[in-house]
Amino acid sequence: ASSALDLSARCVWYGPPMSARSMLTARLMETWAHGYDIADAVGATPVATHRLRHIAHIGVRARGFAFAANKRELPEGDVRVELVAPDGDVWTWGDAEGSNLVQGNALNFCLAVTQRRHLDDCNLHVEGALATQWMSIAQAFAGAPGVGREKGQFA
Repeated sequence: ASSALDLSARCVWYGPPMSARSMLTARLMETWAHGYDIADAVGATPVATHRLRHIAHIGVRARGFAFAANKRELPEGDVRVELVAPDGDVWTWGDAEGSNLVQGNALNFCLAVTQRRHLDDCNLHVEGALATQWMSIAQAFAGAPGVGREKGQFA
């Protein structure tokens, strides 16, 4: 059904209007995140693939939204994100020369920004005040801030 869409067309939905491309990526993220909830409930471990890049991308792009959802001003500056993909490639976003950095495994980043795991359980390297502030409230989903997971909730 999406193949016939103009990917730049604005879609009206629950939150602010977004492009069809962003709408599709957001639905993919939500399906993945809730699928992970189901896997957790039945004790399964989903296979991480290169398709996590979509989830990671929306997680990075939602930085401003995470601050707004938490009624905080978005601090000036950029955060560099460097993630190791399931196939060993490195995905990057942001200014390579900046002093704020999030590094680690792509799956763990995706679990953190979708609040499927507590940040402290994700083994991410977070450096700098902007990166630290962001990752403490990161959320790649629309709506009010979630309560997230408790540290150590999942093995």
